[in-house]
Amino acid sequence: MKRSVSLQLLLNKWPGKKYFGIYRFLPLFFVLGAALEFSMINWQVGETNFYKVYKRRQAKILVEESSQ
Repeated sequence: MKRSVSLQLLLNKWPGKKYFGIYRFLPLFFVLGAALEFSMINWQVGETNFYKVYKRRQAKILVEESSQ
């Protein structure tokens, strides 16, 4: 119960409640989305990252469609 009370206090202290309501959190989610996109592009696990896997999958789909 203490966790939810402290979370509620944090959310109530976030600025812009009077004018923006629930939409005051949009800049936070925009920044989090940009950080996720940046990590998907630049972080590599071994020799691969998200976009290399995605491009490989799209190429495989195009080859399968053209062979049918």
